[in-house]
Amino acid sequence: MDTERTLLQQIRDKEQELGSRIEGTRKNAAAMIAAAQSEADDLVCTAESLAKTSAEKVYWTERGRTETEIAELKRAAEQDTAAAIARAEKNIPAAADAIVRYVTGEQ
Repeated sequence: MDTERTLLQQIRDKEQELGSRIEGTRKNAAAMIAAAQSEADDLVCTAESLAKTSAEKVYWTERGRTETEIAELKRAAEQDTAAAIARAEKNIPAAADAIVRYVTGEQ
């Protein structure tokens, strides 16, 4: 009977040892999962920050290009307007003469 009890005690001891190891492994796995989750959260925050920085860089670069293009278009429009005014002013005397001749009947 002592042998059986000893054998039963050995089995219980082994069960307790394995139970302790399983619990330790569970705690270790839970800690690893928590660390991985924290690292993943940090990576997401870093990625979001980098994405925001990149988006702002693209925005300001494109805004600068757009403003430059607008300024160039305004300059071109002003030049076209000045050229049209110069042509019109050049033709005013001839147009005035033509109108006067038409009105007076001197064609």
